[in-house]
Amino acid sequence: MASISTAEHVAQLQRGYTFEGTAVNLGAALVDGEVHPEAAIRLPLAMMNRHGLIAGATGTGKTITLQVIAEQLSAHGVPVFLADIKGDLTGLSTASAGSGKLLARTRSVGQAWAGRSFPVEYFSLGGDGRGVPLRARISDFGPLLLARVLDLNETQESSLQLVFHYADRNDLELYNLADLRAVIQFLVSAEGKAALADLGGLSKATAGVILRELVALEAEGMDRFFGETAFDTVDLLRTAPDGRGIISCLELPTLQAKPALFSTFMMWLLADLFAELPEVGDVDQPKLVFFLDEAHLLFRNASKAFLESIMTTVRLIRSKGVGVFFVTQTPKDVPDEVLGQLANRVQHALRAFTPDDAKALKATVSTFPVSAYDLEEVLTTAGIGEAAVTVMNERGAPTPVAWTRMYSPESTMGPSPAASVDALVESSALLPKYGPVVDSVSAEEKLAAAAARPVPATPAAGSGPAAGAGRAGTSGTDQASVDAEARRIEEQILGRPASRPATRPAPPEPRAGDRPGKPTATAPAGDGGASGAFMDVAVQAATAFGRELARGLFGTRRRRR
Repeated sequence: MASISTAEHVAQLQRGYTFEGTAVNLGAALVDGEVHPEAAIRLPLAMMNRHGLIAGATGTGKTITLQVIAEQLSAHGVPVFLADIKGDLTGLSTASAGSGKLLARTRSVGQAWAGRSFPVEYFSLGGDGRGVPLRARISDFGPLLLARVLDLNETQESSLQLVFHYADRNDLELYNLADLRAVIQFLVSAEGKAALADLGGLSKATAGVILRELVALEAEGMDRFFGETAFDTVDLLRTAPDGRGIISCLELPTLQAKPALFSTFMMWLLADLFAELPEVGDVDQPKLVFFLDEAHLLFRNASKAFLESIMTTVRLIRSKGVGVFFVTQTPKDVPDEVLGQLANRVQHALRAFTPDDAKALKATVSTFPVSAYDLEEVLTTAGIGEAAVTVMNERGAPTPVAWTRMYSPESTMGPSPAASVDALVESSALLPKYGPVVDSVSAEEKLAAAAARPVPATPAAGSGPAAGAGRAGTSGTDQASVDAEARRIEEQILGRPASRPATRPAPPEPRAGDRPGKPTATAPAGDGGASGAFMDVAVQAATAFGRELARGLFGTRRRRR
């Protein structure tokens, strides 16, 4: 871009960041080394659901930027969800006392600063740490997300999908890990192995791998997260009596023990919000802004199906009025398909100490609009609390890149006193709802009760725990029909094309006693015969569960309200 004078550059930034509607104030522009408070850098509230990225090296001010944005969203009546990994964000509930240095900085950027606290609801994963316990039922979490937590391969993931399908079809509630373990053990037992025979069955080897991973999860104490009372994500959309949005702060003191659980839980919250919230289109302000910290954990070693589901969720959830901001060190931590959907960018300083760092720097610069700044210089020399900013304006176009000295939080920068946080948790209106652990009758108890009942000499067709899940030993069932049925079930569970490749069926052989024109058991899906009867049941079940228990993009189950 051709060189322009300081005055022209400042005027360009003033025009670029002047909006008609309400906006979040991010800071003041830096041009030629000088702060220009008259060139306020802002982010339109109506564009927050176009998603965003807050990136930068460790110690450059990402958490403080998140805190500043969260405060202003709350002040405008917008609920916020964020994760507190280091414990620093508990300061949101305590007013800042200020200092001479802080006040000098706020004056320099034209910030009308006053110390104040904000309404915060503290949560913890299953009671691990301080906060109202967040739990999810295994059935609500779904097979795809659980496979991510258990680090299963695609074959094992497909088998887990069939286990969920069987449990859904047979009213076996999967509330906790014990329920899932009981269903898997039943499906590989002599009594239960026939249940999935028409779909290829559940091998003992695969079941063993899944069971071992479940045991490991329990050993790490993560079983506390799965169970009841399950969290209802509608409780993230609350406002305080004074109209300010409540900031839901998830405390994560043991993140490093199971980072996959943390990152996957974040996506479960988003997937549940996507499934439950109504379409609202473009709104003057978002219904919720969701900050995904340590975003690199979400994408690390993720399967193709998991990544596709993330991309679809991020692309579509904005129409539900939800904005998602990814917080990470470099943009390369986020896949290109997701990065391309993040319209609002706050890029703090990057370090270029290694060849990989230099490559990441060039890649980051290439993602910004053409600028009057030398962005490589900006991103390597920006001080703590400074960032390169570009956002989407109200016309849907990117604003000019602005080297910005960021505003300061009005709440405490750092943790609140432990006693203060504990008092807020104890007085929470949600603690009576989510605090108690509930152990309802579910799959484990139902299967145990079924096993204790006397077995009739001649069981009725379709009776028993495996009823409706398929017919074992169907004459003429070949690999083609097995694959076709498995593909169809996977598509019904996840709502996307199946990963299992199609198999060309062999010509069916007629059976003795078949009526003329009646299809045999190996006829294509949807025809008559035993396999066709199974598919009729599957279609009927898909229709019913599509209304009542439909599984979304991640295989998560919709709630009944």
